[in-house]
Amino acid sequence: MKTARRRSRELAVQAVYQSLINRTAAPEIAKNIREMPDFAKADEELFNKLFFGTQTNAADYIRQIRPLLDRDEKDLNPIERAVLLTACHELSAMPETPYPVIINEAIEVTKTFGGTDGHKFVNGILDKLAAQIRPDEPKRR
Repeated sequence: MKTARRRSRELAVQAVYQSLINRTAAPEIAKNIREMPDFAKADEELFNKLFFGTQTNAADYIRQIRPLLDRDEKDLNPIERAVLLTACHELSAMPETPYPVIINEAIEVTKTFGGTDGHKFVNGILDKLAAQIRPDEPKRR
């Protein structure tokens, strides 16, 4: 059973993915996502914070992520890119959510939508990113 917050994260990643692929305006993408049957089971406030916050700050977030990549960002799978951008926003703008929760949720979303081992790549990048963004938060391991 998926929680409302998990659904919101999945829908936010789908919306960010659409923006990366289609270059459609964010309000139109959000409208389309809100019309999806699963949206009624999501946390709308979290979806809005994740999607619109990621959209607003995507250029800054990719600059933070870029040095951690083992390849050019243009070579990233679009799902992995959308997950990384969305998780970067949550790490940066939502300190009330512990970073292990953010990373775990990103891994699960990647397992749902991404390639076979994409979640391993996302996990490695987000572990490093979390250490940079939240250096004072206790280590999870």
